[in-house]
Amino acid sequence: MKLSNSFSGALRTFAYFMSSGSHYMLEGIDYLSLYGKEPSAIEQVYAIFANVLELDENGQVLNATYAQKRATDYLRSYCDRRFKVDPPYENWELELHAPPPLEDLV
Repeated sequence: MKLSNSFSGALRTFAYFMSSGSHYMLEGIDYLSLYGKEPSAIEQVYAIFANVLELDENGQVLNATYAQKRATDYLRSYCDRRFKVDPPYENWELELHAPPPLEDLV
């Protein structure tokens, strides 16, 4: 089974705006400086995005904007300790799942 085009498009778009420093939900936040210096912060952002993203039975993304908001709120709170994420994260949103094996299974 392959990931849907909808998922691929949502991930690609999020990755573009995150890595270009132009994500509209992070205006005024200098987060590009974290790349390379604090990779765990960026890793957590992508984990939240992937954990929160929901797909229907056809693989259509249902909540891309909400998943981006939850992910970017983490980064905003990381960069600005005065910012409070509301509602607070649940454990499942923050979970870092195991990486794939070093060798492909197929």
